[in-house]
Amino acid sequence: MRKAPTILHLDMDAFYASAEQASKPSLRGKAVVVGGLGPRGVVATASYEARVFGVHSAMPMGQARRLAPNAAYLVPRFGFYKAISEQVMRLLRELSPLVEPLSLDEAFVDLEAGGTAWDEASARLAGAKLRADIRAVTGLTGSVGLAASKMLAKIGSEQAKPDGLVVIEPGTERALLGPMSVRILPGVGPATGDHLRRAGIHTVDEIVEAGEDELVRLLGKAHGHGLYAMALAYDERPVVAERETKSVSVEDTYDVDIHDRVRVSLEVQRLADRCVRRLRGAGLSGRTIVLKVRRYDFSTLTRSETLRGPTDDPAVVREAALRLLEGVDSTGGVRLLGVGVSGLADFTQEDLFAQAAGERVESATEEEADDVAVPEVTAVAERRWVAGHDVRHTEYGHGWVQGSGLGRVTVRFETPDSEPGRVRTFPVEDPALEPAEPLPLTEDVPGVQASASSVPASLPKSRSGNGGGADTSRP
Repeated sequence: MRKAPTILHLDMDAFYASAEQASKPSLRGKAVVVGGLGPRGVVATASYEARVFGVHSAMPMGQARRLAPNAAYLVPRFGFYKAISEQVMRLLRELSPLVEPLSLDEAFVDLEAGGTAWDEASARLAGAKLRADIRAVTGLTGSVGLAASKMLAKIGSEQAKPDGLVVIEPGTERALLGPMSVRILPGVGPATGDHLRRAGIHTVDEIVEAGEDELVRLLGKAHGHGLYAMALAYDERPVVAERETKSVSVEDTYDVDIHDRVRVSLEVQRLADRCVRRLRGAGLSGRTIVLKVRRYDFSTLTRSETLRGPTDDPAVVREAALRLLEGVDSTGGVRLLGVGVSGLADFTQEDLFAQAAGERVESATEEEADDVAVPEVTAVAERRWVAGHDVRHTEYGHGWVQGSGLGRVTVRFETPDSEPGRVRTFPVEDPALEPAEPLPLTEDVPGVQASASSVPASLPKSRSGNGGGADTSRP
């Protein structure tokens, strides 16, 4: 008996860039590149308009600028993207208790487990409604793949891009996979792909022709058996509702290597405090403190210390991270620092501060800890105008930073539901200008019961150029 296509894969379209276009009317329909803008920055997401010029994710930002010099280059606003992602994930959880998030903009859903779909027709209806609800709630578009397995559902969503829906009908899977590159299969990365290519295997059909024994000889028993099954469209991996969190960490990459040891120490303390805030936000504590240091020569060192029990005390984590730093040679310069906590638990051990501080037992509020961590760096960051980030002017209202330099900052004043706004330039120390929180893309739509025909006309139109998206079946 053939399985119904009730596994859904959602992939939001050019998520970061699309969110920026929806947030900034002047950028709609234009090339937008989101990522690190420093000398070592890489592209996180490029809009479809930027992809026409060959820009893609993970590309060095310098190369992207050469390919698309007139694109808008913006620094990511991860808090903004996370808020949108949470709206989308809530919609997915209305469909089923089995939702497996892969990232902020991508997830699997088992529709049958939620009683939402049981055959091709009901799955197609659920996928269409989901896309309409996402559009109504966020103003953004997502692509949906529906199939009998996770592997095929993900292939379907990729074929549906941008802003479409593809159903891979039962019985058509082998014909669909056959001519595709071996890289389409889960677990086939660049190294495995090159190994197969050297053996004359380029497509999924050629894996099947080579046979299981040859795959085992080339790749080993476990990988060979698994890959051969995938080539036959056999994928029994279940949708896993919750992935266990194994660690909480934060890290920063610096545009210019840090050589000053005091600055390195201040950065480690700042990262430790950020890590603890994230840890507390998740209602967790941990007993192993991890320090990550990437040096000037790209060598990466990891050091860890395990406490007697779990903690979420910023002073404990901060001092443990500093002790770990003492054992790291940073004289040549540091380009990346990270602090993490693992060995997670949902409780704390109250007396750990004494362990971290030795004889010196003090009490400190979180506000005091922040003051200790970065007395000067924070003050500088408050007046650092980051391209793409939100600001508010006492006279002109809400806007975003187009650029800054030479003591001046250029701001475009507009909101998600306004016309493209005017551009004005101010001194960087203008007291009337201050950083601001992002504005929501749409008004909240409680209890959305949207359909393709009920999407508000006032929402930002899809910028994918396909006239509202496709809904197709692929044999």
